[in-house]
Amino acid sequence: MEKIRKFFKKDRFAAHNDITLLDIRPGYAKAELIISGKHLNGVDITHGGAIFTLADLAFAVASNSHGTVAVGVSATISYLKATRKGILTAEAREVAFNPKLATYQVDVRDEKGEMVAIFQGTVYRKKMNLS
Repeated sequence: MEKIRKFFKKDRFAAHNDITLLDIRPGYAKAELIISGKHLNGVDITHGGAIFTLADLAFAVASNSHGTVAVGVSATISYLKATRKGILTAEAREVAFNPKLATYQVDVRDEKGEMVAIFQGTVYRKKMNLS
């Protein structure tokens, strides 16, 4: 898993958004975002794009955790609760896996464990390994 962690240190957009990768296992990843002023939208709640970016990183790490390049082909998110401060955690779990396609669910929760968003994504697995 160290190879996967090293690979995702190159994700400049996640780094720009202050997202930290916490855990990686085959078919699983956990990441967190400490909400700051730059993550808020015009009505002073966490921007949907910040929440999506957090979920998307967890999705990317979980789907690439097998060492084969996996690229997203679809993703949806439902926002369940607004936040303004605190810590958001995204946990991605593999739901379905085959050599070409795989589906993941990502639960985004606040520091109280309450659901903030549900994300589902599908990846296409390329015939190449992560480098």
